[in-house]
Amino acid sequence: MDTNRKKQLQQSFERSEIMKLFRAEANIISEGHFEITVSKQPFMMRPAGMFNGSTIAALVDVSSGYAAASTTLSDSYFTTVELKINYLNPAMGERLIAKAQVIKNGKRLSVVRSDVFAVQDNEEALVATSLVTLMQLQNKNSETQID
Repeated sequence: MDTNRKKQLQQSFERSEIMKLFRAEANIISEGHFEITVSKQPFMMRPAGMFNGSTIAALVDVSSGYAAASTTLSDSYFTTVELKINYLNPAMGERLIAKAQVIKNGKRLSVVRSDVFAVQDNEEALVATSLVTLMQLQNKNSETQID
C-alpha cells in the first residue's frame, strides 16, 4: 500500500463519527489489515461490567471495512453485505482491540475476518470472532468517506 492511500484511510477513520464517539484509535494500517483500539467508556458497558455486544459489532464492521478498503485504489469504498459474529467470552477488560484481516479480495466482494480481544493488565483475551462480506463500490464524490 502506498503512503497516500494509508494517509487517506487514516484521515477517513478520523472523520468517522462513531469512531470519534468511541475515541477509537487506528493502530495498524497495512494492505489487507486494519486494527482499532477503544478504551472502556460507561456507555459501552453492560451492568455486569463487560463491553456491550453492540460495541463489539461496531468495531467488527468498521475494522473490516477499512481492511477491505486498504487493498483497493483510492476511488473505492465498501458496504457491508453480511456480518456474522460469534461472541466467545465475556468482554471484560480495560479496552478492546479489533484486528481485521482480508481473507479474500475479489473484484466486487471481499471477505474479512475480524477478531476482537479484551485487554486486561496487558493480557489479550479473544472475546469475539467474525466473518464479514463487503461489496466494493466506486466513490463518485472525493469528499465521501471511505468507510
